[in-house]
Amino acid sequence: MPDALLPGYEQCRLTLHDPVVAEGEPDDTELTATLVRQHPPRHRRAVLYVHGWSDYFFQTHLAEFFDRLGFDFHAVDLRRYGRSLRDGQLGGFITDLHEYFDELDEAYAVVAADHDEITLMAHSTGGLTVSLWANQRPGQFNGVVLNSPWLDLQGSPAVKALTGPMMKSFGSRYPTTVLPLPDSGIYARSIHRSLDGEWDFDLGLKQHPSYLIRVGWMRAIMAGHAEVTKGLAIDTPVLSMVSHRTSFRRTYAPTAKTTDTVLDVEKLARQSVRLGPHVTVVRITDGMHDLVLSGEKVRATVFEQLERWLRAYVL
Repeated sequence: MPDALLPGYEQCRLTLHDPVVAEGEPDDTELTATLVRQHPPRHRRAVLYVHGWSDYFFQTHLAEFFDRLGFDFHAVDLRRYGRSLRDGQLGGFITDLHEYFDELDEAYAVVAADHDEITLMAHSTGGLTVSLWANQRPGQFNGVVLNSPWLDLQGSPAVKALTGPMMKSFGSRYPTTVLPLPDSGIYARSIHRSLDGEWDFDLGLKQHPSYLIRVGWMRAIMAGHAEVTKGLAIDTPVLSMVSHRTSFRRTYAPTAKTTDTVLDVEKLARQSVRLGPHVTVVRITDGMHDLVLSGEKVRATVFEQLERWLRAYVL
């Protein structure tokens, strides 16, 4: 059916198998996911894209980039995100990242029905989920592209050692408990057109402040990080792109538009090499957290590096 958010795009609903309704959600809530595509199939290659935390697909310039290279572009809005979020649901909530394999497998089946080759791309939290999924689906993809993938937690090893057992215990018993972690709003301010940014997106779907962070969700994230730390074996070339620098300022400054204000990029770069035997790590000078939302010149560099990698290992 026509996509309600992006003129000219199409969407379809993905059926979930026995999804778990969270405590506090309506008993009759509809848990579903959504697949969006740029146009009906016209290439033999396709891209399947997954968004990040408190996010949804709106980056049409990314779809146009892939279309020029001969890929049909598709994006998934995961359950409780974007087009898939329903009234009363806990935005972004999940207790196990592997549950997302359900909608990702459904999306893959739809895309694979019309295409010979599928390349994955994902951003931030989606990059973590997609890495775990690709690791368990050998032979299905001809490349994985990660845009600032959240592969490790910020903070010192000592902090992680202390919080890990607490999240594991508390998260299993009281998963929907909210963690009092403030959102400074710096990232949203740096990207939205109504503030200091360049991009126009739905602030109800890519929320500011972001979705509430809950204990069960954080437990799921840390479990995913632990899997990456042990080492994955993704059987296709991987490109991991991150900014050159992180800035965790508590107040807004112009550097918010030339740094990653969300994640520790040094940790992301180090963890990336654990994803498989063939990983390319690219550092983008002046890149923002979502690299494809960076300033025009930086964005051109991002696409130049991405195209170079695609021509070397995918095309």
